[in-house]
Amino acid sequence: MPTFYAPDGTELSYRVIGDGDPVLCVPGGPADSVYLGDLGGLSTYYRLIVLDLRGTGRSAIPRDASSYRCDRLVDDVEALREHVGLPRMDLLGHSAGTNIATQYAARYPQRVSKLALIGPSARAVDIAITAETRLELAQLRKDEPWFPAAFAALQAINEGTGSDWEAVAPFFCGRWDEPARQHHAASRPTNREAVALFAAEGAFSPASTRAALAACDARVLLLTGEFDLNSPPVSAAEFAAAFPDATLAVQPGAGHSPWLDDADWFVATTAAFLRG
Repeated sequence: MPTFYAPDGTELSYRVIGDGDPVLCVPGGPADSVYLGDLGGLSTYYRLIVLDLRGTGRSAIPRDASSYRCDRLVDDVEALREHVGLPRMDLLGHSAGTNIATQYAARYPQRVSKLALIGPSARAVDIAITAETRLELAQLRKDEPWFPAAFAALQAINEGTGSDWEAVAPFFCGRWDEPARQHHAASRPTNREAVALFAAEGAFSPASTRAALAACDARVLLLTGEFDLNSPPVSAAEFAAAFPDATLAVQPGAGHSPWLDDADWFVATTAAFLRG
């Protein structure tokens, strides 16, 4: 895998998948970017440049652990852009990685042509997701065989009496079958320090980020799954309002990794947006 150096000297790795116009991709987690695969076949139409966040995949563990903070990771994205020689780029983020991509667009609006936020997390702009929203969305799955146990675990988490996130995993998938279980296992973060420090104090500046995004001229896609408890459609719609030129797409029957649930729908929608 090719590598480059971040401003602080940390050696970072990335993968290049497919041909065509480049799209720089930022994974969530922070977790090994391998879970993104080729985004359901998006690499058929675009050259995906997929970053391994520091301390994950084949990227090195930094000397300074505070550099795991979300706003600090923006520097790594900028270093990768410079390394691959893109004056202006299409940028795609997934899950927690959308916070990095959002803060990148706020800091470097002149460097972003199009911004695709998949399963968007809105911590960077301080949009809270209420327990009521998640419970109401979860009820859409009431006919699933796994629903009773998963819903009980979700209620306990919301009430502060439980913490069994593994039990609620089916709610984050469009269907809870063997491929979904395998993907869930592959996408679990292994660097607990990176996860713990991602949202450390100072990681987000919502007011200034919102102000910068209001002046950002990039076209933006926010794509979330109909069933995505991490990024409920109602929250994604609120997030979309932070941008001057944003499109919200809700993928039917999909969860937090929509390319798994219906690759054709996901690729067609995302590719159409990137073609612009």
